Amino acid sequence: MEVLIIKLGAKGDVVRTLSVLPAIKERYPRARITWITKKNISDLLVKNPFINEILTIPCEINKKFDILYNFDIEKEATYLAQSIRAEKKYGFNSEGQHIASFNLGAEYYLNTLYDDVLKKTNKKTYQEMMFELADLPFKKQQAKIYLDENDLRYGNEFVKKNNLLGKKIIGLHMGSSPRWPSKAWSRDKIKEFIRKAKSANYEIILFGGPDEVKSHDSLINELKMEKISIYHNSPENSNLEFASLLNSCDIVVCSDSFALHLAIALNKPTVALFFCTSPDEVEGYGLLKKVVSPMIYDFFPERQDEFSEELVNSISPEQVFSAISDLNEKD
Repeated sequence: MEVLIIKLGAKGDVVRTLSVLPAIKERYPRARITWITKKNISDLLVKNPFINEILTIPCEINKKFDILYNFDIEKEATYLAQSIRAEKKYGFNSEGQHIASFNLGAEYYLNTLYDDVLKKTNKKTYQEMMFELADLPFKKQQAKIYLDENDLRYGNEFVKKNNLLGKKIIGLHMGSSPRWPSKAWSRDKIKEFIRKAKSANYEIILFGGPDEVKSHDSLINELKMEKISIYHNSPENSNLEFASLLNSCDIVVCSDSFALHLAIALNKPTVALFFCTSPDEVEGYGLLKKVVSPMIYDFFPERQDEFSEELVNSISPEQVFSAISDLNEKD
């Protein structure tokens, strides 16, 4: 049986959509699974034992599939899903300039994207909605990222090089897309949190990408003036290097971001801060403590694209540390 999955989208969404793979294999044990995605995330899928072939867009598909699942609403994905031949199709397609659904199970998620009232009141996780789309039973199947010894070497060498062996490490990632300018914690609160973490004998690895270089350099220099030292990843890290270093942390503290979904897929205890995106849509699998701004429903979902100084300061370092303590007690 030939099964095709299309999921392009944001990297974090690709990671959490991996949770459907064991369910597909359980229902169709002899399925040969092909996954179409973007090149910027494909390296994290290569070692997944459930995937037989990975294709990256643009690609031309001539073969016919038994089942096609399109979990993506991007036009490139919906047009592709529309054009590929398959006996059964689930998920999203294009009808002219509009996104439509192949099946009834896909309609609920689609409606949450356009109905603010439904979006605000929805209590289903992203995984629940994707499993409903695919007509598969959701049994808390967890997405997993598979790292081999070679992949793990990057994180292990970073820890050794910086004399972090045996120390408690918090991975801190507060990046956010310009699409949601209030999605990340304020700079002042991040500094307060780092001071508190260091006084509690935690080491900090600050995670970010090319867009955060200037802000991270400035933050690190300001802390140095206070005689506080922290570590940071390379902004040019590949996805695998980023994952390897994240895997070396004891706890991850992050915004609702790629780092959140990657940390959960790596089975890392995680504290996530929610300012203007839905905490209910994030499945935690018993690994996640959610710290939710008291102002969230003043902005979610209608005003997600606004920046508010008050909003990004509405979660305190003490609240985040309390969540870390809760995770430590579970261990």
